[in-house]
Amino acid sequence: MAEFLTNTTNTVDVRTCGINLNHWYVVAQSLEVTDELLEVMIWGQSIVLYRDEQREVQAIENSCPHRQVKLSSGKIIGNSLECAYHGWRFNREGKCIFVPYLNKKNKLPNCQIMSYPVCESDGFIWIFLGDSKKLQETYNKPLEIPEWGHLNYIATISTIECRGHFSFLIENLMDMYHGHLHENYQAWNSAKLVKLSSNNKRVDALYKTKSYYKIDKIWSIFQLFFPRLRRLHPELLQVSYIYPHWMSTLGRNFKIYCLFCPINKTYTRAYLIHFTSLDAFGRLHKLPIWFRRWIKNSLFGSAQKMLDGLVKQDITMIEQEQQAYLKGSRQQTYEINPTINQVQTMVKKQFQLYEND
Repeated sequence: MAEFLTNTTNTVDVRTCGINLNHWYVVAQSLEVTDELLEVMIWGQSIVLYRDEQREVQAIENSCPHRQVKLSSGKIIGNSLECAYHGWRFNREGKCIFVPYLNKKNKLPNCQIMSYPVCESDGFIWIFLGDSKKLQETYNKPLEIPEWGHLNYIATISTIECRGHFSFLIENLMDMYHGHLHENYQAWNSAKLVKLSSNNKRVDALYKTKSYYKIDKIWSIFQLFFPRLRRLHPELLQVSYIYPHWMSTLGRNFKIYCLFCPINKTYTRAYLIHFTSLDAFGRLHKLPIWFRRWIKNSLFGSAQKMLDGLVKQDITMIEQEQQAYLKGSRQQTYEINPTINQVQTMVKKQFQLYEND
């Protein structure tokens, strides 16, 4: 199998490559799923999310089998969904359980729509679209984000909406040589690749770099707002593509995750989560839990301007790449970053693993 994959990856175009559905993907933040129905899209599939009477999130195919209208236009009835058109109801398994105009002599239609394994974890809603056997055997849990609930980490979230194939976005995230694009938004510079490793599941790249931020004093948080307070110092920068998501660690102070939700071959949504560590403040750790939680919640989004600025600039470049590809530009491109070559290989291998299962 390994030899077969190696031989056939060369025939796959990374810019139109599909995703491996046998993984957990993020489709929404927890706070987005309220008492109303929510339509989400992932790789061309429309899915409706809702909370049942136990407040657990359910995910089913967003299409009534009667007339193919969207169930997200309906409403929640107990633990079930009611179609807005004719009032047909479906349970969390996607089975029709009620048709209002049937009499006692008639049987319910034997129709079934897809339901999907769903997990609410670390502030996000995760969905598994693939083979249920794979879920039980290998991919039983989504990617863990331990910093989400940890009182020593301050979070900021930026949603990425990008008119481009997901491969462009992951290459951008793994490319540590485009820092000059970001000017005052950039957290580091002078990156030098010192170690690169990869397999079918992940690509890890370690860089020596210089960071502008050092969180070691109580006023350090203001470096996020005032560039003149920043001072360069050496740090290690680790970036990892753990298919299908990404994470990065800059020294001891910063951790970033990017959780992918590929919408289709030319549109990608992702959630970029930035964590600032408060580990350096020993006295803070001795304070009451309620007070530390208040600090964590009060500082949520403190890096919003910086993160949104980075995202906006990156999206501009990625969308230009996508447009050049769609125009069929025949000009040769020159990629000399070995990390990007490994990323492209893994994207294609993951797709072929799914195709050949």
